Parts: sequence; structure tokens; C-alpha cells
Amino acid sequence: MHKSFAKLMLTLLLIAPLVLDGQELRCNVQINSQKIQGTNRTIFQTLQTAIYEFMNNTAWTNHVYGFDERIECSIMLNITEQLGSDEFKGTLQVQSRRPVFNSSYNTTMLNFQDNNLHFRYREFDKIEFSENSHLSNLSSILAFYAYIILGIDYDSFSMLGGTDYLLKAEKVVNNAQNAPERGWKAYEGNRKNRYWMIENLLNSKYRPLREVLYRYHRLGLDRMSDKAVEGRAEIAECMATLQKVYREKPDPYLFALQLFFDAKSDELVNIFSESFPSEKARVVNILTEIDNANAGKYQKILEQKNS
Repeated sequence: MHKSFAKLMLTLLLIAPLVLDGQELRCNVQINSQKIQGTNRTIFQTLQTAIYEFMNNTAWTNHVYGFDERIECSIMLNITEQLGSDEFKGTLQVQSRRPVFNSSYNTTMLNFQDNNLHFRYREFDKIEFSENSHLSNLSSILAFYAYIILGIDYDSFSMLGGTDYLLKAEKVVNNAQNAPERGWKAYEGNRKNRYWMIENLLNSKYRPLREVLYRYHRLGLDRMSDKAVEGRAEIAECMATLQKVYREKPDPYLFALQLFFDAKSDELVNIFSESFPSEKARVVNILTEIDNANAGKYQKILEQKNS
């Protein structure tokens, strides 16, 4: 009995680090370097491996995740310029998904293209990150989006539940204020960069949007497997809440609302195409006002005949 207990304790001690280090992301990484000619192609392979290991093996929270609980996400680097042997520019497409309760469906949470990808990387370098300083532009960009993915995901499971991770994303931005690369500062371009993304998400004027993330997913989508009418009605009320935010115009570009609709516009068409006429008409009127860029898409809701 004593030997068996000792053997059990030894086994637990040996596997404990594997359990406690259960990471949060299941991140697919792709690199498109077709526009870069006449260079060492293996550097892009080692870069892809380094990013994959960084995103998937870093413990971003203190929580323990089972393998099947990891957040599905993807990162695609489209490298368009090589400025030196270890300096690159391009764009970064970031997406994340969340499972819907009692279904095989995954809903898109984030779908954003960052046009300010500029970084240095030497072949076989390990990507290093510190919460307290800006070590490199590449590690800060990747960490920023890891925290954004976590913040939005946690917001969808509990009211404002992602605040801690959004604050970590804000800290990454603050640490990068002296970086020469674009994407981190308030005065750049059209206010659609990393600085303004986190500013909007933490801005109290956008708090209703973050509350909608919870209501839309937990009280809406997650109920639709057995209470479709009630779940859809909650999502319709969420759109009315976003309409109020839109009319108050927290910022001239409404960046946070655009982030939401970049992820959800197609899904909203699918949800309300199955609705009844009065709800369809109400929702289409709201969506056409607050997301006019996709107005043509939302008209399909009215065209869809219920079975």
C-alpha cells in the first residue's frame, strides 16, 4: 500500500508540469512569401515554426486548459517586402473561433487584417516576449493578438470576463510606444491600428458592445440548439443595443463595431434568414443603418423564404 502510494505520487509529480502548462491557443500559422524572390526560402519555414511554437506553447493565462478546450485561431503572414536579410514587411490576418453549445458549429470571434506588419527575424531565432518591455516588434504583435483573442473569447462566456487580457494587450501597446514601426500609436493614419483597437475595446463608451459579446453568445447562439426563437430574439435585441452605440458614435470610425461585423455579418444573415417577417424587417433596418457596407448582404435575409 505504501509503495503503491509513493509510486502514484511520483507519477503525479512527473506529469504535473504537463498538466499545469496546458496552453490556451490552438493556433494555425501560415506564411505567404511568394512576392519575395531570390532569397533563402528556409527562413520562412523556420519563422513559421517559431511563430507556431510561440503562440501554442506560451502560457498566456494562469488557467488550466484541456487539449479540446484550446481556442481555435489562425494567423497568416503575407510577406510583401524584404528590406534586408532579416527585415520584412507585409500584412497579418488574424482569426479566432468559438464553439457553440450543443452543436458542431464554430462562430467567428475575430477576423482582422493588420496592415502594419514590420519585423526583424533571423533564421532559427526563438521568439522572446516580456510583459514588461518591448523586446521585438514580432513578439509584441503576436502577444497583442493572443491577448485580444483571449479577451474577446472570455467576454463571450462571462460578462466583461476578458478584461484582464484586454488590459494585458493594452500593456503591450504601452510598452511599444517608442518602437519605430507603425501600428502602436494614436496619431497614425485612420485610427484602425493596434492602439485604437485596444482603446476602443476598453473605452467605457463601447462597454455595451462588450456586454453584447456575452449576450449574443451565451444567451443567443448557445441557446439556439433547443430554443431557437428565444436565442434569435436575444440576438435581435443585441443589434438594437449596437444601434444605440452607433448613434452615439464613440469615435468617428466606429472601429470596434467594424471589428464585430467583420466577424459576424455572414452569420447574422444565416441566423435571421430563418426568422419571421416582422423580426426580419426590424433586424435588416437596424443592420443596414449600423453596418451599411454590408447592406446588400443583409437584404438576403428578406429574400430568404422560410421552409
